Amino acid sequence: MPPTGSADASVGPLERGLAVLRLVAHAPGGRLRASELARATGLARSTVDRIAATLVRLAYLREEERALVLAPPLMALGAAYLRSSGIPAALGPLAAELAEELDESVSLAVPDGDAVRFVVQNTRRRTLSVSFRVGDALPAERCAPGAIFAADWSAGQWAAWRRRSLADPRDEGFPAVPRPSAPHLPEDGFRALAAAAGERGWAVDDQLVEPGLVAVAVPVLDPGGRVVCALSIVSHTSRHGADRLRELAWDRLQRTAGRMTAALKAPAAGRPAPAAADATADAKRAAGPQYLQSLARGLAVLTALGEGPGGMTLSEVAHATGLARATARRSLLTLQELGYATSDERLFRPLPRVLDLGYAPLSGLALGEIAAPHLAELVRRVNDSASVAVLDGDDIRYVVRVAASRTVRVALAPGTRLPAHATSLGRVLLAALPAAERERWLSGAGLRPLTGLTLTDPAGLAVVLDRVADDGFALVDQELEEGLRSVAVPVRGRGGQVVAAANVSLHAGRTSAEEARTRVLPALRETAARISADLAVVGDSQLPAPD
Repeated sequence: MPPTGSADASVGPLERGLAVLRLVAHAPGGRLRASELARATGLARSTVDRIAATLVRLAYLREEERALVLAPPLMALGAAYLRSSGIPAALGPLAAELAEELDESVSLAVPDGDAVRFVVQNTRRRTLSVSFRVGDALPAERCAPGAIFAADWSAGQWAAWRRRSLADPRDEGFPAVPRPSAPHLPEDGFRALAAAAGERGWAVDDQLVEPGLVAVAVPVLDPGGRVVCALSIVSHTSRHGADRLRELAWDRLQRTAGRMTAALKAPAAGRPAPAAADATADAKRAAGPQYLQSLARGLAVLTALGEGPGGMTLSEVAHATGLARATARRSLLTLQELGYATSDERLFRPLPRVLDLGYAPLSGLALGEIAAPHLAELVRRVNDSASVAVLDGDDIRYVVRVAASRTVRVALAPGTRLPAHATSLGRVLLAALPAAERERWLSGAGLRPLTGLTLTDPAGLAVVLDRVADDGFALVDQELEEGLRSVAVPVRGRGGQVVAAANVSLHAGRTSAEEARTRVLPALRETAARISADLAVVGDSQLPAPD
């Protein structure tokens, strides 16, 4: 169903809301003030405020020091494209296997207009390593996959590339790439690269993105012979020149690309989206006129498209969102007109441009950055300091800490290590270990006393850890330091496993153990649930590795 192009087929608030999200996504640090958004969009400040209020209520943005900031739940939009395309699920494991085999960075990229956008990244940890993330976009003329995709461009696509190249000679619209040190590759030069890539079936990037970076790419075809993505291996000239990299990787690149084509022949493992009620109705009643229901509905439609590998019909979208067919259709047409979705006969599917809505910067957030705003809100509620830590050998290591404004407070900085056995954070993390691993830890750890109350008996600590595992929290009373009481709960990753712990530190003379359980613990559990929900979206790669 092609877009009609008529004004009444478009949903204005959805169009303006997506523009606001894109501006915040491209702003330094993923943050902009409402006044800056009003200037950039030309919208009235009252309109921007309503859009912002709606996006904050949806948890796609958060308010922080009078600025609007990208929030991890926004990644659900980009994730809808990744799920619908099926590429990461079907081809990601093969790309990871190739990266391990070659000990080089390997990526998968898809065409996005006159750009190339990464959908899978397997980066090797080196001093000189690739910093591109899933969702990042590169100009087609500055990377090997771009030449592969341009080999099949129409005259209209070449014209669009030419307009963009002239309008943005320094690639300001591509925040992931460094500004070019030389003028753009001339059109005849890029056409020659694209023609060669089409004839040879491979392309080389010899320091087009930046000095020292080299890459080789080959196309990955669907069962019908259409190029769906490009498989690239990336290295540095300190390890290999471009020609040498191609010689080393060629056979394995070709073999993996063939395996990927075979993997795409398998039917997509999808499931029908369950029937849903219109979730925006209650929010509209609660928030009143500040809530833009058509914006919320349009974003719900975009998210729902991820539930249908290969695409969804209008009826399926309406079923999955609880919207009337006419309402869902208006959102779909608007998403098409704006380049965030397309349709093939009866099926609608999201396009790679959805990843431009903050997916890359949010995917690069570390655990501490994800947890910090939630801890700050918790500290405002309980007026005591809060932290997140991970287990590191015999110790816990603080990842982030937000201190309360008090005359007497515990001074701990990120990176600080404390004995795990005497801390509430440590006991939560130890309680989550598999039984055999916990037993090994108890038998090998030095349980030294830190105060007269420190539990140092391995058998006694084992009993306490069993209770912590059953209760879902740990309360430690002056075992680390006299006068210090703390309560901690687990933080869980995408699969529900405990990956960190969050706590509140309390002055024993101010807060009783009973008050810690009845007043502080419920708020702490809510905070840990929010951090866990964000981690489930962002992924567990953000967890810090032990020193």
